[in-house]
Amino acid sequence: MPTRRAALVAMAALPAASRHALAQDAAFPNRAIRLLVGFAPGGATDGAARAVAPRMSELLGQQVVIENRGGAGGNIATEAAVRAAADGYTILLGTIGPLIVNPVMDRNLPFEPLRDLVPIGTLVEAYGVLVVPAGRPWRTAGELVEDARRRPGQLNWGYSGVGTSGHLSGLLLDRVAQIETLGVSYRGGAPLMTDLIAGRLDYAFSTAPTALPNVESGRLRALAVPTPRRVRALPDVPTIAETGVPGYEVFSSYGLLAPRGTPPNAIARLDAAIRGSLETPEVVAALARQGLEAQYSTPEQYGDFLRAELAKWEPIVRANNLRPD
Repeated sequence: MPTRRAALVAMAALPAASRHALAQDAAFPNRAIRLLVGFAPGGATDGAARAVAPRMSELLGQQVVIENRGGAGGNIATEAAVRAAADGYTILLGTIGPLIVNPVMDRNLPFEPLRDLVPIGTLVEAYGVLVVPAGRPWRTAGELVEDARRRPGQLNWGYSGVGTSGHLSGLLLDRVAQIETLGVSYRGGAPLMTDLIAGRLDYAFSTAPTALPNVESGRLRALAVPTPRRVRALPDVPTIAETGVPGYEVFSSYGLLAPRGTPPNAIARLDAAIRGSLETPEVVAALARQGLEAQYSTPEQYGDFLRAELAKWEPIVRANNLRPD
């Protein structure tokens, strides 16, 4: 086994720039880390970052500072991460929209996330809920699908923004269940929810934080979750696949990424901090209160997930000729 003296001699033989880079790498982190979030404070993405960042700071011994860079569906923060120095001190909380969907909708973006960023690991799984107004007759997703087959083009559903999770979920249901429905675009989740509760829409795929209070109050009925398995917050609500639509699955992993070229040691330290944070009960509980499920995966697993999501959503985006709002 090489001695410490031999290692120092070997390092001394390197060019000065290489010695400096190795020393910095070994000391990572020695200053604050900037965590870019592509959406405004108060949303699910921001909430995930704020639940995890304090524990990551403790484990890393340096502050993880959240910087909200909202706008353009997450593209502004994503581009800032791509342009940042590849030293581990700027990382991005990535979601499927800016990482997968936006680059397919807009080929003119000046970056390619899956080429220009490297995965560190996932933090959470975010899921939607298939909800209907309390007055609608359907009790399962299967019943809704059967009604849509009997009445092609007559059932309507709402989504808040082109390419959002709620939009893609509705398009995928049409594709997998082989039904024809009418999607209605809204400028935000609040007006969509108002119309859904009032019965002007037949259904929607709502985010869990928005859906759960209305389900608990009885204004909406949760028919199913579009996840591979049931979720902790709604243990009695089946998955869509369970209720007669096999092959349907939609969920989003929020994960951390860094500029390509970030030193492996920095990636490993950040990955370990994610894993340690998600093993902390207080962090898991803080995420659960927001309708988010703590879900760790390695850099390799996160990379595999992103590539699979691209293969899943690219054909749907292209088939529907989706373009940015």
